[in-house]
Amino acid sequence: QVQLVESGGGLVQAGGSLRLSCAASGRTGKRSAMAWFRQAPGKEREFVAAISWSGGSTYYADSVKGRFTISRDNAKNTGYLQMNSLKPEDKAVYYCAAGLVPNIVVRNTTAYDYWGQGTQVTVSS
Repeated sequence: QVQLVESGGGLVQAGGSLRLSCAASGRTGKRSAMAWFRQAPGKEREFVAAISWSGGSTYYADSVKGRFTISRDNAKNTGYLQMNSLKPEDKAVYYCAAGLVPNIVVRNTTAYDYWGQGTQVTVSS
């Protein structure tokens, strides 16, 4: 069974940076896309960023474009989300996800088979 474990969350001041990591273990399928979603209290889980298996295609929500960068290291079975210029509205639980997801649906929560437990990101003003 595939397991995803996030790390790197915490408390940071507005304007600061954090790097989240998502380590995968277990039997993963070929051409597995990876993505990050987040959920704030009282709100639906929303798409943040996604990356194709090769890393050749990346996708971002408009709210984080230009501030966040998604990447992956397949040799380490690890994905990353570099978050710069953090804002208080970025406060949420961040989840990583993976699956054999066609690029056209990488923004859809229901497209992913595997999810991490989430890591809390808090941004103070």
